[in-house]
Amino acid sequence: MRDQLKPVRDESVRVLIVDDHALFRRGLEMVLEGEPDIEIVGEASDGDEAVRLAEETAPDVVLMDVRMPNRSGLEATRAIKETSPATKILMLTISDEETDLYEAIKAGASGYLLKEISIEEVADAVRAVYTGQSLISPSMASKLLSEFAAMLNRKEGRDLPEPHLTERELSVLKLVAKGLNNREIGAELFISENTAKNHVRNILEKLRLHSRMEAVFYAVKENLLDIK
Repeated sequence: MRDQLKPVRDESVRVLIVDDHALFRRGLEMVLEGEPDIEIVGEASDGDEAVRLAEETAPDVVLMDVRMPNRSGLEATRAIKETSPATKILMLTISDEETDLYEAIKAGASGYLLKEISIEEVADAVRAVYTGQSLISPSMASKLLSEFAAMLNRKEGRDLPEPHLTERELSVLKLVAKGLNNREIGAELFISENTAKNHVRNILEKLRLHSRMEAVFYAVKENLLDIK
């Protein structure tokens, strides 16, 4: 029954696994190899090897640990996104530090999941980030909002550009910040999914942002979201 629910694709989602624990890499490999729409293109045990393999294999999604020897997952994420912006990075880690979460978002990660999730859930997470969704472990969501709220009261980091968004784009941005995907945004605003996708792309281009995660940060910083 579960196999009938899996999406059918002309091409597999190509995944690179990066973790310094061999047993954990093997566990991920065993689970993901059982998914007909996912292909493992390589494994790396540290950040340096991850960057090299990403250049060689051009994966669609990288499953990336945060704490690793030689080069951290955060550093590797920045390097991979610099050379291959289309590659999606999904952090999969034991680190529940707010700084690691925030730095991962700034580096361009599309998701941040703790290893407390079931290993069987990883395949669905890979598919989600591959299709453009952003994922954060529920236990980290409140920490993310707390970090955003704190940033409203300090002047650290680069200044974000002044907004030049239309009313419709502001409406779309608010829904992105609430975690809605393109289909849900379309339904909410009575527009097509493709139109919603185009609005999101235009918003990111206008604000010089790189991901939906950064759009959430922007929405909070500009008081488009209520932080309780």
